[in-house]
Amino acid sequence: MSDRSRFPVIFIPHGGGPWPFMDFPKSAEGKGPWDDLGAFLKGLDGEIGRRPKAVLVISGHWEKEPVPTLSTAAQPGMLYDYYNFPPHTYELSYPAKGDPTIAARARALLAEAGIESGQDAARGFDHGVFIPFMLIYPDADVPIVMMSLKNTLDAESHLAIGRALEPLRDEDVLIVASGMTYHNMPMFRKADAGHVAEAVRFDDWLGDAVEAPDADERAALLSSWDSNPDALACHVPDHDHLVPLFVAAGAAGADQGRRIFTTDYLGKPYSGYRFG
Repeated sequence: MSDRSRFPVIFIPHGGGPWPFMDFPKSAEGKGPWDDLGAFLKGLDGEIGRRPKAVLVISGHWEKEPVPTLSTAAQPGMLYDYYNFPPHTYELSYPAKGDPTIAARARALLAEAGIESGQDAARGFDHGVFIPFMLIYPDADVPIVMMSLKNTLDAESHLAIGRALEPLRDEDVLIVASGMTYHNMPMFRKADAGHVAEAVRFDDWLGDAVEAPDADERAALLSSWDSNPDALACHVPDHDHLVPLFVAAGAAGADQGRRIFTTDYLGKPYSGYRFG
């Protein structure tokens, strides 16, 4: 256990596809649609304040496993899990190391909590991992271990997974949940006033849920996320990009969440959070 304070848990939005490596039209003010997110991710190392010995990343793009599955590769490759982008975006490289020891420790914690897990030595970094971390740690000098979601995508079991992993925070491991608080793909690039209002209301509600002062209240609110009248309109065709937030909230323990980032895409807000 480190003699320094525990690490926080961070939920980050990872944006759309290989966005930092694309040219997008600028506004009249000279601003691109992803500039705010880029600045946030580039500043996250400073926001956290010190380097971890490793990062455990829960990606919304690893969602089809029946149990939470840990990457055990010592040197993960690349998984270009996006489509119809320019050729240069399939040549990106992020040569961060893995950490099989941390993966084994995470599996041991899950087992202690009665949660079955798996391991995968072949999976490469998906774009929910390598895209944001190319901005967070551009020198690829911090080991990264990936963990999948369960294919149930339910809030309760993912909160429990997060609770089991909380001790990693006292072992110099940074837990990062990578997803999007808004992820309606058919509406993403459309400017529709009614849908924008739905997205704004849901983002406000989600922020209040994350910032609930009591961990049990937070868990109860997040467990009933889909009863919010605007929730399902903001996550189409599925809510896999929201589920990493449930893991983060579980790993937060008693630490209250706070919003550390928010911006919008064509009026539809999305946010980032910190616990601890």
